[in-house]
Amino acid sequence: MGTLLGLVVLVLDIVAIVDLMKSAKETGKKILWVILILILPLIGMILYFLLGRKK
Repeated sequence: MGTLLGLVVLVLDIVAIVDLMKSAKETGKKILWVILILILPLIGMILYFLLGRKK
């Protein structure tokens, strides 16, 4: 069960990073978001989808 959860988090992190790279954000902001997503995978991904994306 833990492996499946880890795989889901990994896939969602990759989706968040790809979405971030496609966005029109400044390069510095992109780098900071990628670092946050990689260091704190679950929290960083959730924060990106809640706060980082423009509606």
